[in-house]
Amino acid sequence: MKTIDRIPTSKLGRTTELVKTGVKVGGNYLKYFGKKAVNPSLNKDELNQENAADIYDGLKSLKGSALKVAQMLSMEKSLLPKAYVERFSLAQFSVPPLSAPLVRKTFKTYFGKYPEDIFDMFASQSVNAASIGQVHKAEKDGKKLAVKIQYPGVADSISSDLAMVKPIAVRMFNMQGQDTDKYFKEIEGKLLEETDYILEIKQSKEITQACANIPNLKFPKYYEPYSSDRIITMDWMDGIHLSEFTDKGFAQGEGNKIGQALWDFYMYQMHILKAVHADPHPGNFLIDQDHNLIAIDFGCIKQVPLEFYTPYFELANIENINNPAFFKAKMYELEILLENDTDKEIKFFSELFHEMLSLFTSPFHGDTFDFSNEDFWDQITDLSEKYSNDKELRKMNGSRGSKHFLYLNRTFFGLFNLLHDLKAKIEVHNYKNYV
Repeated sequence: MKTIDRIPTSKLGRTTELVKTGVKVGGNYLKYFGKKAVNPSLNKDELNQENAADIYDGLKSLKGSALKVAQMLSMEKSLLPKAYVERFSLAQFSVPPLSAPLVRKTFKTYFGKYPEDIFDMFASQSVNAASIGQVHKAEKDGKKLAVKIQYPGVADSISSDLAMVKPIAVRMFNMQGQDTDKYFKEIEGKLLEETDYILEIKQSKEITQACANIPNLKFPKYYEPYSSDRIITMDWMDGIHLSEFTDKGFAQGEGNKIGQALWDFYMYQMHILKAVHADPHPGNFLIDQDHNLIAIDFGCIKQVPLEFYTPYFELANIENINNPAFFKAKMYELEILLENDTDKEIKFFSELFHEMLSLFTSPFHGDTFDFSNEDFWDQITDLSEKYSNDKELRKMNGSRGSKHFLYLNRTFFGLFNLLHDLKAKIEVHNYKNYV
C-alpha cells in the first residue's frame, strides 16, 4: 500500500484538500446529469461509486476527524448507499499509513527518543492504519507488543475540521436554532478525548478490569512506561478482525459464542458501569483461533448520566412505549419533544419515535433475540427509507433529542450490525451472571 509522507495540518491546507474533493464531486454530478439527459432510466449507482471514491480519497489524505466521520458513516448500512458503506468501511482499519521516515520523526516528537532506542525490534511499516493513528509491531524483552502512534496534527485540527463540516450537517439534517451547538460540542469533546492516549489507557484499564469475568472476552495489557499522550504500547494480540472472520464463513455455534460475549460486554458496561465503548466497528475487535472476542481500542468511551439512562431504558420496555401518557412524558425528558412545539409537531414526532422505538428496542423485549432475523433488518431499512424521503419531516426542526443520543444510538446501531454479521442468537439478560 502506498504510504503518506505528509499530512496537511494547517486550516488552509485542510480546507484546500476538501475544496478539491468538492470540485471532483461536482464534476461527477455534471457527468451524471449529462448521461441522464440521454438515458432517463439511468440510476445513481455509478454516481454513488464515483462520489464515494473521491470523498474517501480526499478524507484519507487528511486523516483525523475528517476520516473519523467516514468511519462512523460506514456503520450506517441501512442509511447510506452501498457504494459509500463499502468505500468508507476502509477507514475502519485500512488506510494509507505514514511512511517509515515520518513514523520515526513522529515517534521522536512524541516520545523524545526514536523507536529503536526503546524497543528491541520495531517494524517501521504499520500493520494497521485507521483514522486517528496507526499500529506497529514491536518487541521488548521477548514480549510481542503493539505500538499505536497518533498521526501528526490530529488533535490540533479537530475544531477547524468540525467547523468546516458543520454548515453541511446543519443543512443535511435540517438543524435549527442555537441548540445545534450542543451536538457539535459533544462530537468535538469525544474526538478530543480520542486523541488523549493517557486518558485512553486509564479508560482501558478501568473497563477491562471490570469486565474481566465475562467469558470468551480478552483484552491486551497496557505498558505505561512505553506510552505517552500520543503513543500507546500494549500487548500484541493474535487474531483477525471481526469483519474478516464474518467474511470467511463460520459455524453458527461460533457466531453465537462470539455474539454472546459481545452482547454481555456491552450490556455490562451500559447497565453496570454506565460507561460504554462507543465505537463498535469491526476494526476495534479481533477474533482469536479459539473464537474469543478481543477488544483492542478504548479511545471513545461514553459516560451515561443517570438522568438520561433511566428514561432511555424505560422506553426499552414495550409496555411503557405503548402507554401514551408515560411515553409522552419520557419524550420531554429525552428532549425529543420541546416545550415550544406546536400540536402538529408533538403529534408528528410522537408517532415517529413510537414507530422507531417499537422497532429498535425489539432486542430488549424478550429473553432471547436472533440477530440473523432478516425481517428485523428489512424493517429498519424500510423505516429509514420512509423517513429519509418524508417531505413533512424536512419541514420540521431537526434539532431535537438529548446530546447523549448521538453516541448511544451510534453504539447500539453499531452493536446490532456486528451481531447481525455474526448471525448471533443471544440471551438478553445473560450479562447479569457477571455482576
